[in-house]
Amino acid sequence: MPPDVPVLYLHWEGFTRWLLQRTARFPRRLRFTLSNRIDGLALDVLERIIEARYGHERITALQRVNLDLEKLRLFLRIAHDENHLDHRAFAHACEQLEQAGRMTGGWLKKARA
Repeated sequence: MPPDVPVLYLHWEGFTRWLLQRTARFPRRLRFTLSNRIDGLALDVLERIIEARYGHERITALQRVNLDLEKLRLFLRIAHDENHLDHRAFAHACEQLEQAGRMTGGWLKKARA
């Protein structure tokens, strides 16, 4: 990987791999609903990070990352409340989302300057 890859990209790629392993364990009845939404949002964030890095609409892409992170928080909380994510996995996911949000906010602040 090139040395100028954003830290957010590396962070989110690792988290997405971890998350995909967790959602694969969700019950079959959730495979095409909650699991797909969580997986799709995580992958969308990864795509938007790439768009922010290379695209002309950096601020818009980063704002969409923030929006998708918020949606993921909601869906992961639902998964936790329904006992499909244990407390430890949920805490880890929340921590990773928080860190990604801080990185996105910093990048957004820099892009607006």
